[in-house]
Amino acid sequence: MTEAVASDRLAALLDERSQANRRFFDAEAERLARLCHLMAERFARRGRLIAFGRSPAARSDARHVAVEFVHPVIVGKRALPALGLAGEGGDLKRQVGLIALPEDIAMAFGADEDGGEAARALAAAHKRGCLTIGFCPCGAEWEFEPPSRDPYVRQELVETLYHVLWELVHVFFEHRGLLEGRESRQVHDAGASSFLYPFLAEQESELEPVVDDVRRSALMKAAEIGALREETLGENREILLRGAAALRAALEQGGKLLALGNGGSATDAMDLVADFRDPGSGRAWPAIDLTEDPAILTAIANDIGTEAIFSRQVIAYGRAGDALVALSTSGNSGNVIHALAEARRRGLLTLAMVGYDGGRIGAERLADHVIITRSEHIPRIQEAQASAYHALRGLVG
Repeated sequence: MTEAVASDRLAALLDERSQANRRFFDAEAERLARLCHLMAERFARRGRLIAFGRSPAARSDARHVAVEFVHPVIVGKRALPALGLAGEGGDLKRQVGLIALPEDIAMAFGADEDGGEAARALAAAHKRGCLTIGFCPCGAEWEFEPPSRDPYVRQELVETLYHVLWELVHVFFEHRGLLEGRESRQVHDAGASSFLYPFLAEQESELEPVVDDVRRSALMKAAEIGALREETLGENREILLRGAAALRAALEQGGKLLALGNGGSATDAMDLVADFRDPGSGRAWPAIDLTEDPAILTAIANDIGTEAIFSRQVIAYGRAGDALVALSTSGNSGNVIHALAEARRRGLLTLAMVGYDGGRIGAERLADHVIITRSEHIPRIQEAQASAYHALRGLVG
């Protein structure tokens, strides 16, 4: 792919995302707000979110939404119970049948690409009494279908959607009366995370005004990620083009791709590796997910320390001519920095996707190609990084 063709391709990828993002959230903002209320009711009754998916990409989303709910990065917000179920646990319907309880929320990923397995699991969850959510026609009570045929764009929109659900479900906990069904509505200050809810009126006490506040906040978040995607792919245009060319050259010469990250970024590493292993519209490439094996991760963390969980694997798997892609929202994670340093010592090509101002990775140029998403809001950073690594995959071909 020539530089001019690659540049045009990147511009087209961005345009598709921008248009689909506006159409999707303009159409679905009110339904999202009402779903946030229903989910909050379930959580208030001690229900759990059970997310599941069979395909490699669907597995990454199930893991991603679960870690966001269980380990909230919103200051002062409660952890909410969530489980991620994937193909390694066996048939999804059987897993859901064993785990799901009537007050739970069932969220299916990849139901349009698994031969009906996730849809059958959703049906079992619905029969059990669960609230059901899907992202294609699959028999869920709440279906949200992204307006794009591009699987990467669809996945990015779904990621933004479940991040918005995660962020805004908390609004209804600040209006406990809406969950408890009392005439007298108790209203609480949103506290340290109030910046996330710019339209939240503290004195509102009825459901419809709060739903409208949440609807407008969802639209604001969608506009924010749309602008951040444009900024990330635009400001990093040359870095992406050079990084993709270098990565393709390394792979064509027999190298392999290693990927890593922590938390939500670990699930992005899962997704990146899945995308490179899948030929899609291009070619399948060898790729290893350094977050994949819990036995290896816990062994290293227990015996050496968490800062070595990735660098030790770079020592084990990395060879000169390979490539390492590191994902970090802060750019300061010690285990990511150690892995990048080890990769450089061993002659690997290094690429990093980071947020905020780039952190140490950006300031000290700890990778050969550093793509910076200039935001301090972790969900938005991860969403823009998904667009960046999907664009990288598209450019590599």
